[in-house]
Amino acid sequence: MTRMIDNYFSAWRDQRHACPACEWEGDSAGMSLEPHREQSEYSCPQCECLLLVVSHPDLAQVQAAAAAGHAEAIEQLALLEAFASRGH
Repeated sequence: MTRMIDNYFSAWRDQRHACPACEWEGDSAGMSLEPHREQSEYSCPQCECLLLVVSHPDLAQVQAAAAAGHAEAIEQLALLEAFASRGH
């Protein structure tokens, strides 16, 4: 069963997942990653069964998470602001 993650800034990376097809277990770091524009897909490294679909955050979500003190969001917001200040 594929798990959908809508809150990018939650602890989904550290959670353990079990593949229903081959019983592999592990966290997202051990999975196969296929990035897309709006989301990233994480599959079982043994049988390629899709396990996670993680929605990428929009600017408002990054700003809200940064305001709440989330370290990764603060870093991402700084990068976005630097990019925007160069006139892109």
